[in-house]
Amino acid sequence: MSSQQNLKVKQSWIPKNERIWVFGAMAVSSIYILWQLWSLFHLPSATLHNRRFEHIFKDYGSNARIALFVVLANYVLTFIIKQHILGKLAFLKKGLVMLLRVVKKFHTSIAILAIALITLHAVAVFMYGFKWDFNNISGLLALIVLLPVPISGLFRYRRLDKKWHLRCGLAFAVLFLIHAFL
Repeated sequence: MSSQQNLKVKQSWIPKNERIWVFGAMAVSSIYILWQLWSLFHLPSATLHNRRFEHIFKDYGSNARIALFVVLANYVLTFIIKQHILGKLAFLKKGLVMLLRVVKKFHTSIAILAIALITLHAVAVFMYGFKWDFNNISGLLALIVLLPVPISGLFRYRRLDKKWHLRCGLAFAVLFLIHAFL
C-alpha cells in the first residue's frame, strides 16, 4: 500500500479543526433530546391534548427555525459574496466575509442542534395528534427531505457527495419555509 493510500485510510470523516464543535453539539443535542423526551413522555395524557401543549411543540419549532436561519445563512452569504454586486461597497463585503467565516465555523454544530429541535418538534406534534392538513403535511415532507442532509454532509467532508448535501439542503429549505410561513 502506498503512503498516499495509507494517508487516506487514516483520514477522519470530520476534520480535526471541527471535531470538538461537532462532537460537542452531538453531546449537547443527545442530552437535550433525552431530557426533553423524558419530560414529554411523563406528561399526563390530559395535557397532551390541551391547547397549552401546542405551545410546547411550537416552541421547539420556533427555536429550530432560528437555528436553521443561521445554518442557511452559510449559503446565502456565500451566494452574495460570489456575486459582484458589492463592488462599490467593499467595507460591506469585508463584513460579510467575516460573518461568513463565523457562520461556516458553526454551520455543522448548529445544524446538529437544529435537527435535535426538529426531532423534538416532530415527536411532540405526533403526541398532540397529527392531522392531515397543509401545515402538517408540509412539515412531514420537510422532515423526510431532511433525513439525507446530515448523511450527505458527512460525505461532503470527503468530497464524495456530488452536491447532494446542497441539493437536499435547498429542497429542505424550500419545504421548511413553506411549512414555517404558509
